[in-house]
Amino acid sequence: MRKISRLAETWWDYTTLDEQIMRDAAQLSEKDLLQLSRPGFKVIFHETLEEFYLAEALQYIEAWKQSTAAAPAGICGPIGPTEQLPLVAQLVNSLEINLKNCHFWGMDEWYEHGTEVPDTHPLSFVKANRDLLFNKIKPELRMPEENIHYPLASNLAEYTKSFDEIRCVTMQGGQGDAKHWAFNDPLKRSGAYADAPPTAEEYRQLSARIVDLHPITLMQNARTSGGGYVVGVPMQATTVGPVETWKAERVSIWQAGNHDNPFGMRLTAFMISKGIVDTAVPMSLLADHPNVEFHYYRKAIKSVDTEMH
Repeated sequence: MRKISRLAETWWDYTTLDEQIMRDAAQLSEKDLLQLSRPGFKVIFHETLEEFYLAEALQYIEAWKQSTAAAPAGICGPIGPTEQLPLVAQLVNSLEINLKNCHFWGMDEWYEHGTEVPDTHPLSFVKANRDLLFNKIKPELRMPEENIHYPLASNLAEYTKSFDEIRCVTMQGGQGDAKHWAFNDPLKRSGAYADAPPTAEEYRQLSARIVDLHPITLMQNARTSGGGYVVGVPMQATTVGPVETWKAERVSIWQAGNHDNPFGMRLTAFMISKGIVDTAVPMSLLADHPNVEFHYYRKAIKSVDTEMH
């Protein structure tokens, strides 16, 4: 019998892991973290936030410059972080990159009242991408609306199919407190998963879908986007899944210290590096992806110490 979560007893999450895994991860120094790189998994440090977000923005440009009418390509990108998005627009405008043959996938969107939230919702990811990125690009350079793909309740199958029709050069993401990418949260501790979380093979079969959000994901988003007003955060979302993620040539995770904490930033890298896959820590599934990068703002790594402040 696995341990009961310390955070939400009717859910799976990282607190149900073997404690030795957590102790080993917590003890990692900055140097240890960097040395977790291995074939298929690369740990990269950035010394300044300017360097960090510019490097993230340049992955958009790198992907879009590879796209042609005959061989379309694009990037799947997050809301969280978002600081890279205005930089992407600035680069497109300054370099005069015509995006007419380029594609973009949004990773996720909030869902409530039986459908995705409208783009007028203050937390809408569609709205954030439009306001921070696409509306800042010169009209003559913008990609067509039909080249922008979101996992909406009405088009999940079409969204999944697009990853077979268009080359996804890079899937970017952040890491939340639930150790997720996009909204691939741990599952509830119920039904077939009452005594053990799903196997990696079962979780890997999940494609774009509507998901229930772990309570710590609700708390995180209330903290980062709602002043702590958790009842204002939808309890469900639509999300890109592992099925689409494994069709991306590269998975690139960006951690500036604003979303997960020093322990979480160590835990997932440790598990991926060592091939420890457990769906209570969804990010650990990336141990089996052939090309994963973890980017860190070095000053955010800090240490995992227990002390009063």
